[in-house]
Amino acid sequence: MPTSTPSPPAKSRRSLTFLAGFLKNPREVGSVVPSSRTLVRRIMRLGDAAGSRVIVELGPGTGVITKQMLAEATPDTKLLGIEINPLYLRTLQRDIRDPRLTIHRGPAIEIGEALASIGESSADLVVSGIPFSTLPKQEARETLERVRAALVPGGRFVAYQFRSEVRRLADPVFGRGEMHQGFWNIPPMRIYVWRKR
Repeated sequence: MPTSTPSPPAKSRRSLTFLAGFLKNPREVGSVVPSSRTLVRRIMRLGDAAGSRVIVELGPGTGVITKQMLAEATPDTKLLGIEINPLYLRTLQRDIRDPRLTIHRGPAIEIGEALASIGESSADLVVSGIPFSTLPKQEARETLERVRAALVPGGRFVAYQFRSEVRRLADPVFGRGEMHQGFWNIPPMRIYVWRKR
């Protein structure tokens, strides 16, 4: 079920919506513009999105990565987006019509409850763009512990971040992760990958 490439006006509208969401609540949004196509492809490859049956996206924003995951996913893939920003929720519900996608309104820490709501107890892949550097430390740690608990053995957690705070928080939970540079994005992003052992 491939998704079509958005027209230039749709891309512009999505970029403006993304910026408006950032300006309204910068602590919840990790960037001022949506992720670049090159960054999205790299995240998909590092996370093995095409080979994952259950995928969770923490902070899907306006759906740039969501659409690419759906384009690469199999017909039986379940994609769960967890989004707290009402503006982004409306955009996702308006712009992405795919029966494989479920959007949960709430914080990332609700990953377990959100998975249960789609009849699943675990995920093969969790992708996150939420800015862990702006979350309260206890909430960030607990969110990462719940992400780990929600992954199948061997499952991957991929976080793309502007700052490196997520590594200091996640390494004690998952063990040492890999870091990849994403210079082709504005702002440049670091892509971190952890595998549940």
